[in-house]
Amino acid sequence: MKELISSLNAVMGDEGLGDNLQTVRKVKQLMQSYTSHSQDWTYHAVYHEGTRYTRNLVDDGNGKYNLLILVWGENQSSPIHDHAGSHCMMKLLAGELDEDLFAWPKHDTKDSGLKLKRTAPLKTNSVAYMHDNIGLHRIGNPSSKNKAVSLHLYSPPYNMCKTFNEQTGVAAESSCSAERLTTELNAGNSSSSSSSSNRNEVATYLHTH
Repeated sequence: MKELISSLNAVMGDEGLGDNLQTVRKVKQLMQSYTSHSQDWTYHAVYHEGTRYTRNLVDDGNGKYNLLILVWGENQSSPIHDHAGSHCMMKLLAGELDEDLFAWPKHDTKDSGLKLKRTAPLKTNSVAYMHDNIGLHRIGNPSSKNKAVSLHLYSPPYNMCKTFNEQTGVAAESSCSAERLTTELNAGNSSSSSSSSNRNEVATYLHTH
């Protein structure tokens, strides 16, 4: 994981992904070339039982991108959402996920609901790319038995996005900030103990499934 982060910094420099298609392709190749090993990312795989999914910050990048690890509960999914104009690169680290791709709503017609364009299954180590120019999407864990873990690169980083009602196409502002694990630096902190316990549960789970 450290090597991947170093390579991403080198490729994106001070510009992030920007509008350079060649850089986008290079970053996707880097994400594809990394083979998932749970010992690389278990530290960041914090999950709070009873939540749909968690967003855990791995690296701030160079200020032009960030890396997050998302842990998905069984049969849980994200809302349908946009990416606030940012590039999104996603690599599946463990388990399986489905991506539902939707067209943007057309509010000038009577049929204002969202149109599903396709559903694509994602397997471990596969990489997907998303941008608002492509449409909206929803990510979900189809398994009733297994959690899933994914690595997400966003360039530029963002803390707010829009979520959409599938039936009406109506959008709402939503927070999409990431959880930082800095509380673990404080010995005896109850949040630290809780995060460590949740991480250990995810690690145990991943090694037994």
